[in-house]
Amino acid sequence: MNKLALIFTVALAFVSTNTFAAGDAAKGKALSVTCTACHGANGNSMVPNFPKLAGQGESYLFKQLKDFKSGARKDGLMAGIVAGLSVDDMANLSAHFSNQLATQGVASKTANIALGERLYRGGDRARGITACIACHGAKGAGIPSAGFPALASQHAAYTAKQLKDFRQVSINVQTESTTPSRTNDDRKMMIAFTKSLTNTEINALSQYVAGLH
Repeated sequence: MNKLALIFTVALAFVSTNTFAAGDAAKGKALSVTCTACHGANGNSMVPNFPKLAGQGESYLFKQLKDFKSGARKDGLMAGIVAGLSVDDMANLSAHFSNQLATQGVASKTANIALGERLYRGGDRARGITACIACHGAKGAGIPSAGFPALASQHAAYTAKQLKDFRQVSINVQTESTTPSRTNDDRKMMIAFTKSLTNTEINALSQYVAGLH
């Protein structure tokens, strides 16, 4: 089985096994007031380092909030914010932000869009880099039912940091270092996919998805 087919098989498995009870979007809207300072009104952050939450998959948002609370995904700021949230609160916030419309992202005019598109759509088999399109879709909408996040219109700076944080896991193994990394991806797929990416490729990919819509 080739890698693309394998990813689609995994995605189908996630659709069939990942169950999620939808939250109450109206209650989530009331709770979201405390999120606006970083993530903007209706989840459209104006600060490149803070992600847009608008239109993101509900199950993905819920998982990230749970992971911040449990420590599976580490962030000092978010850990403090989610500390007082109940499971219902997190479900309701996820429902609210998933119902919002993301603003159109813009890629840098100097970005290497061709490189980003090539990697996103075709990957690099020789280096074990799977095409992003397999899990995140042709237009970057993700697969909400499988928990694969939307990437389209996300801030390039945020996307680049996440890719580098996933890649850092492999760097830490090779160098026996303990630099902060991100390890909460399902089945460690992102850790595997990012280990061979260069900074140039990460920046190109991040700019490419920023312009998708």
